[in-house]
Amino acid sequence: MTKITDETDLWDAMLLLDTREEVINFMKDLCTPREITELYERWKVCQLLESGQLSYREISTKTKISITTIGRVARFLRDEQNGGYRTILKKLKK
Repeated sequence: MTKITDETDLWDAMLLLDTREEVINFMKDLCTPREITELYERWKVCQLLESGQLSYREISTKTKISITTIGRVARFLRDEQNGGYRTILKKLKK
């Protein structure tokens, strides 16, 4: 069996989606319900961290999301060079 190591086709496919409904349907086909929940949880944590109003513990208490996940999202917001979270947050502010 050949190992697939290039995600380019996936990213290109996502760029072809035009509507919220298309994105929802694609993600429901691509991911399990648990995976979608995990993605949503990370995004929610990102938004809460960006607001700067709550501590990690308060976010965990409010959302029932682990401190480990909150720390991971915070690290990507703060330290990682991908800038994916930051890109979307900036676009949402416009």
